[in-house]
Amino acid sequence: MENNKTFEEEIDLVWLAYALLKRIWLILAAAVVTASLVAGYTHLKIEPTYSSTSTMLVLTKETTLTSLTDLQIGSTLTKDYSVLITSRPVLENVIENLGLKMGHKSLKGRISVDNPEDTRLLFITVTMNDPQQAKAVVDELSIVASEFIGDKMEVTPPKIIEQGEMGSKNGPSVSKNATMGFLAGAFLVCVIIVVLELLNDTIQKEDDIERYLGVPTLAVIPEKNNTPKKEDSSKKVSLKGKAK
Repeated sequence: MENNKTFEEEIDLVWLAYALLKRIWLILAAAVVTASLVAGYTHLKIEPTYSSTSTMLVLTKETTLTSLTDLQIGSTLTKDYSVLITSRPVLENVIENLGLKMGHKSLKGRISVDNPEDTRLLFITVTMNDPQQAKAVVDELSIVASEFIGDKMEVTPPKIIEQGEMGSKNGPSVSKNATMGFLAGAFLVCVIIVVLELLNDTIQKEDDIERYLGVPTLAVIPEKNNTPKKEDSSKKVSLKGKAK
């Protein structure tokens, strides 16, 4: 019984594969159309983004790097600074200084602050739609945040050790999206074909009788062709002519 089930499953898989193979041009056409649409939408509708990163070093009043207490205090301050850098007063000053046409919440969504584990370094990254603007914002944000932290917390302000470079492109990638669109289009058409084939229970050939009805095929009656041959018809015409 297990061998019969395995054989039937293999036949079904071959049958589905054959159904897909018969429609390979339809699958490829749908995949190409989908890839073209996705690539066009990505190129025309989605604006590319650019990121620029600056680096800050958190210092304490002692400014020593060998004291264990100093390192612990610096690590604690780093966590506080990560929050203060994206605080509303800092962001509003940056917006005013650069004349940006956005609110502080919108600007905050474009900023990320990263603190590698066991370090007192802060990596500030700003993502904008313009590479020059990304650099200008991250540089201004570093300056404003350093002054704000030193003034409000009455501590040694974090030191800017590396300014942002010209923003590097993050995306979107037209080729990557086109490839994903190609695969998605091909997959969707394959799923539709498989579903239609599975739902189609009409008997089209002798193998379908055993598959759907469980009855073996004993004989096949060929379809009768009632169309007369050309030669026969011509003879009939000529005979009729002689009779007249």
